[in-house]
Amino acid sequence: MDAFEAKILRELKNNGRISNVELADKVGLSASATLRRVQDLERRGVISGYQAKIDRDKMGIGFIAYVSVGLSSHRKADQLSFEQHVEFEEEVVECHNITGASEYLLRVETKDLASYKKFHADVLGECTVVNSITTMVVMDTPKDNR
Repeated sequence: MDAFEAKILRELKNNGRISNVELADKVGLSASATLRRVQDLERRGVISGYQAKIDRDKMGIGFIAYVSVGLSSHRKADQLSFEQHVEFEEEVVECHNITGASEYLLRVETKDLASYKKFHADVLGECTVVNSITTMVVMDTPKDNR
């Protein structure tokens, strides 16, 4: 990856809807050269898609937590069971298999604390392979570059 590709990726990360002409101007290439590079980055899988940033307040998301989940064993079957258990839960917006005291770190977004309590009991509490749950409530987000 060269300096132009790095600049292209940085600009697209900040604004995925930027026009090719404006992108070219920002990175210092012609529009055609910039378009070729963006298409090449997409073809190589470096750029895997584009997303909209959603205003959580306007979507009714008033509670965000990171939830550390420990399993009762380290068996692969139990990991797969847990992953399948949370895969289609809309409240779980991120699921990471991690190292350390717990096996998973989830980002959970709900309407409010009562909704999270229901998720905690009905989803995590009903998963037979879950051994421990630690919830860390997000109080503010001064930086979020996802």
